[in-house]
Amino acid sequence: MLRRVAVAVATAVTLVLPAPVTTAAVAAPTTASVADPTNPGGYAAGYVDTTVSAAGRSFSARIYYPATAAGSGQPVAAGRFPAVAFGHGFLQSVSKYYSTLGHLASWGFIVLAPTSQGGLSPNHSAFADDLNAALTWVVTQETTAGSRFAGHVRTDKLGLSGHSMGGGASILAAARNPRVGAVANLAAAETNPSAKAAATTLTIPVRLIAGDRDTIAGVADHQRPIYTAKPPTKQLRTVKGGFHCGFMDSGSLFCDSGGISRAAQLPLSKRLLTEWFLLYLTGDAGYDDAVWGAPAQNDPQVGFEGVR
Repeated sequence: MLRRVAVAVATAVTLVLPAPVTTAAVAAPTTASVADPTNPGGYAAGYVDTTVSAAGRSFSARIYYPATAAGSGQPVAAGRFPAVAFGHGFLQSVSKYYSTLGHLASWGFIVLAPTSQGGLSPNHSAFADDLNAALTWVVTQETTAGSRFAGHVRTDKLGLSGHSMGGGASILAAARNPRVGAVANLAAAETNPSAKAAATTLTIPVRLIAGDRDTIAGVADHQRPIYTAKPPTKQLRTVKGGFHCGFMDSGSLFCDSGGISRAAQLPLSKRLLTEWFLLYLTGDAGYDDAVWGAPAQNDPQVGFEGVR
């Protein structure tokens, strides 16, 4: 009798206890379980102004990076980080993008912003070469004794970005650099030579971030032709009410305006840049849903078009 009771109790316990968890049974992270890249990441943003010399080119650049403390010249945080070269817009100072560059650094990216081609007659092709030279330079810093970046660069994880002219130049640069793994840019403008033509050669993931109220490099004449020309993987994400100068920290002469404020637009563009690079440069699959799933496709603030 006692034996029968013991067996019955053991059976009941087995029925109510959860099944053992195996590695195969663990679900992939969801959007709810990953940090929101609208907000700053876990690193302080350090920066340094330096001269970049590589690939036969030499120019000044502002570099933001994950640091042990915020500010100029701080030590690089422990770890090795992907690198992204960022191109400024036509007649725009790199200082117009400091909050975006620092935001990416806080999420674990080394971001290099050349100050070259800032005059009235910029050479788009040369600017693309400067972006690639910046990446070449930071790769060499990984093994350069005495460099602040020695031992801190993921030389196999390189990306490109930029705004307006710099966004178009990022497409040109990617087409010339087989080491680049992903591109995400802001209001990318058609360039000379053609960013649209260069896009036809790219199979790496590219996200074009646009504003539907952009009157300077509007979607129809600039981002959409590049998007249409590019083979998958690609996305066109359009900020509703977004405007060309809303991707910068402050306006300038001949700037446009939009249906939302700059204060509302900048967090959106920072999120869109960061989540793309987290997925495609760091390989964090937890951001796949944010980039491709329902949160992206049903975003009330940002339109979605994309093909894997």
